[in-house]
Amino acid sequence: MRETIHIYHTNDVHSHFERWPKVVHYLQTVRKKHQQNREHMVLLDIGDFIDRFHPLTEASAGKGNVILLNDAAYDAVTIGNNEGITLSHEQLDTLYTNATFSVIVANVFYENGERPCWMKPYIIMTFGHVRIAFIGVTVPFQAFYELLGWRVADPFDTVAQLIEELSEKADAIVLLSHLGINDDEKMAHMFPQLTAILGGHTHHVFEHGKRVNETLLCGAGKFAHYVGCLTLTIDKNNRKVDARAYVQHTDTFEHECVETKRKLNHMIEQATNALAQPIVYLPEPLHMDWFSPSPFASLLAQALNEWCEGDIAMVNAGVLLASLPKGVVTKGDIHRICPHPINPCKVYLRGSELKEVILQAETEQMKQLRVRGFGFRGEVMGQMVYDGVTIEKETMSDGQEHVRRIFIHHQPIDERKTYAVATIDMFTFGHLYPEIYRAKKQYYMPEMLRDVLAWKLKNMYQQ
Repeated sequence: MRETIHIYHTNDVHSHFERWPKVVHYLQTVRKKHQQNREHMVLLDIGDFIDRFHPLTEASAGKGNVILLNDAAYDAVTIGNNEGITLSHEQLDTLYTNATFSVIVANVFYENGERPCWMKPYIIMTFGHVRIAFIGVTVPFQAFYELLGWRVADPFDTVAQLIEELSEKADAIVLLSHLGINDDEKMAHMFPQLTAILGGHTHHVFEHGKRVNETLLCGAGKFAHYVGCLTLTIDKNNRKVDARAYVQHTDTFEHECVETKRKLNHMIEQATNALAQPIVYLPEPLHMDWFSPSPFASLLAQALNEWCEGDIAMVNAGVLLASLPKGVVTKGDIHRICPHPINPCKVYLRGSELKEVILQAETEQMKQLRVRGFGFRGEVMGQMVYDGVTIEKETMSDGQEHVRRIFIHHQPIDERKTYAVATIDMFTFGHLYPEIYRAKKQYYMPEMLRDVLAWKLKNMYQQ
């Protein structure tokens, strides 16, 4: 009683559909081959298949992405943070209404502790005489899930409970993990019962897997650059499992699925039309510049301050990707110039901490910094733009401008006073600004930065 199962997986596609017709053609080809050879095939996605930077995802609230997964005949998916916390509660709760695949998420619940009916903690699939359990977990961004009306549990506690339940029910356990490589390695150390971990979130690539004790870690990068394959050969008689992994680079795929490409183009056209909804009429253009003062960036900083009710506001000019010309501004225009899944945020900083943040923000290195991740979908940070802050500079002997004095509402900054700073959530992740990373925070959800911008424009020009 020996069975071989071929498990294909994608992760972190982030609505990058440029390669999707090639991916679908490849999956159709291998599926046909396995069927002809009477072999078992499973197709899984490990989360962040959606990303609201793309007009199709924005206009359909992710449901267009689900159609693509249905058409490609996926068997199961888990969710990433882009599904979990960039959609409103209602949008996520209805995202998979028409899905023809299982949604496996073991550590997300309603506020009352109940599990949504469209979500399963695991599934068990039978192949001949062999049974494989698939568990799904997603990264526990507690503060964000709670603000959206969800409860997220610790994935390690969750997996520990499920392994105890499933060890006698299945011949192998595979974890769909949108946690990132560090937590995947920790999972492998803690739970040798896991045959394999299909990973995502940190966009790592393991060309032939990575063995951690008894567990094989897999990862297929990002943006559909790769399709991963995990092959399990399970001998039920002696309870042995042989696991092998590889990835296929999609640049090597020569053919596209013509039907997928046609449908995708049609869906994008429909999305573009849906986003053509007028927001406001601009009597004059709003100019922006990443490295010089500009009215558009200043307006955004003012909007953030009003939305978050801060003492001051700060936002990098690089979040605005273009100016707005005079005339009708549509929902699509706002999305095009501000596509980031970034939320408003308020942090509380002592004057001494705020001073350090401003000094760092004013360096040329920070202005020129090219950021990847944290929800940022732009090119470069650009200069910091403030509302309620005035900076006095002087040119030193090295020819560079340096901050001489900082004023808050025309008063010298008080290093002992605590200021409420309206800003964006990307500054609270990682260590771009350590003082903000450590600060007390208040997030505003589900509205994104572009919603705040649209709100401000309506208030200014529709009165």
